[in-house]
Amino acid sequence: MMRWLLAVLLWVATVPASAQANQQADAAPLQFRDAAEETRFHALASELRCVMCQNQSLADSNALIALELRREVLDLMREGKRDGEIKDFLVQRYGEFVLYQPRVAGRTWLLWLGPALLLLAGAGVVTAIVSKRTPPGLPADDGQEW
Repeated sequence: MMRWLLAVLLWVATVPASAQANQQADAAPLQFRDAAEETRFHALASELRCVMCQNQSLADSNALIALELRREVLDLMREGKRDGEIKDFLVQRYGEFVLYQPRVAGRTWLLWLGPALLLLAGAGVVTAIVSKRTPPGLPADDGQEW
């Protein structure tokens, strides 16, 4: 019984070390075949959002999921997928949130047109207020100089 307990304790003690070793192995820098592949990868990774770090691009994030997504993006590039196909794949998997610039669609039209509509509404309100004001009449000239 005591040996079994000791074996379990040793196994539990080594699990975090092996998990950390796997994470460090995953953190190895990506190897690119040529400069064109690296340029394309960095451009694509800067257009994608880390699904864990809400305001960081995939290129800037140090989260473990970002490392995995960068590897997956590179693998998809090497499979011959175009940028649009890679984005479509990630959108299917993680939703529109993964894109820094959401697509113009039926459910995102307000996001794209909202600022212009607010600006037009504000201009309309200002015009209505200004047109309702009547300039005060000029005082009659009584011939006196001040």
